Amino acid sequence: MDATAEREFTEFVAARSMALLRTAVVLTGDRHRAEDLVQGALAKLAAHWRKADEPEAYVRRIIYHDHARWWRRRSSRSEVLGPEVPDRPAADRSVDAVRRLDLRSALRLLGPRQRAVLVLRYFEDLPEAEIAAILGCSVGTVRSQAHRALARLRTLVPELDERTDDVEELHR
Repeated sequence: MDATAEREFTEFVAARSMALLRTAVVLTGDRHRAEDLVQGALAKLAAHWRKADEPEAYVRRIIYHDHARWWRRRSSRSEVLGPEVPDRPAADRSVDAVRRLDLRSALRLLGPRQRAVLVLRYFEDLPEAEIAAILGCSVGTVRSQAHRALARLRTLVPELDERTDDVEELHR
């Protein structure tokens, strides 16, 4: 990588790495795993920096695909996450904190594609066409995955039913 490309890449990393990390944390549910995921994706981007027309879209695609590969490898082993969140000292006892924990547990039970669709749609607030491009699927697949994921979340966390209906209405 020449000096100009290195400077451009460094500027990109400085400007966008925190946003990428936030997305990866929501996607994985684990800050350490998210940091590894973003670091690996940025390393892959660095190797193809000159070829990447849209570096942010390129690195996001790497993050989502690498997470899905990790999820598949992990699910092939016998270790399975339980639906309960581990005990934490001085946990927030408010109703919103309990809902967040319930939602986080429920999100962990979704498949990687469904979780990616929800993160891209409702956390990143991306349009369906852009999500389809990132995940390499059709807009119809994005819609059906979002519908199935929200239906599963409603089953797993019934008290979120009203809130997810509101979110769906906002994005129609």
